[in-house]
Amino acid sequence: MNLRKIIRVGTSVEREMAQKPNPQGGTASREKSDEKKMEGVEVHSSSQFAYALKPSQLLNEDILFCIDVDAETMVEMKAAAPNGRPITRKDSIKQAIVLFVHAKLAINPDHRFAFATLGKTVSWLRKEFSSEVDSASAALRGLSVEGPCGHADLTQLFRVSAHEARKSRAQNRIFRVILIYCRSSAHPQHQWAVNQKLFTLDVVYLHDKPGPENCPQRVYDALVDALEHVSEYEGYIYESGQGLTRTLFRHMCILLSHPQQRCQQDDVDLPKSLTKKLPAAADSTPAEESVPVSSQ
Repeated sequence: MNLRKIIRVGTSVEREMAQKPNPQGGTASREKSDEKKMEGVEVHSSSQFAYALKPSQLLNEDILFCIDVDAETMVEMKAAAPNGRPITRKDSIKQAIVLFVHAKLAINPDHRFAFATLGKTVSWLRKEFSSEVDSASAALRGLSVEGPCGHADLTQLFRVSAHEARKSRAQNRIFRVILIYCRSSAHPQHQWAVNQKLFTLDVVYLHDKPGPENCPQRVYDALVDALEHVSEYEGYIYESGQGLTRTLFRHMCILLSHPQQRCQQDDVDLPKSLTKKLPAAADSTPAEESVPVSSQ
């Protein structure tokens, strides 16, 4: 079964510029994204028409990382450490989060981060939101795996997030949850009112390949449903069953995008392929005279 048949592939890069923001955000329902399109005005210039966007403020983010601590978080990735020690999903997740925090603070040092874990229930790892990299690193050092946890109930995560989102709104900030989920056969469940959209949910799903004992497609579908059910702005979901650390890092870099600046994930055609191509002039060369280009 190929997860890629239904995945929304896309990326966006956050450009938090006061003069040219693009705060198009989608609600959890992809069909309602038009409601949040920024208004524009037509400007006359040299007998031509130009379209200008009205300036608006991008709010600072409070971001809660919720990390799965099921036994599957200890599955080994394909890469190994320089000393030959295997790298687990947990190791890669910690590295990817540190990369994210460094990059996000380089864009805007006023973003803040907190950390929680998802086992049989949700627990705080670091409840205080902080803009310090050292605080994030210290929290991640305390990350430990619980063991097999079975089905995951996201209801408590949504309750905690809604409570924190109200506090963020009172400070003129927006709230986002980044869930990193690693269970290949245990699909998440939740009980949440569809009209409570107080925060944005992003998901990174690391899983095993489909087999007799697991069905990552069904888990992925449940994660998509949860994302669309609760997200205030356009939430993104990415998955990988390849066990490649660089894929996880790429997904985390895509999630640097600010929720108020996102288009629908279906509409984004990044990252671009780096595959080498023949020059345009080669199109006029007869096929038998074409010289193949090495991909190495």
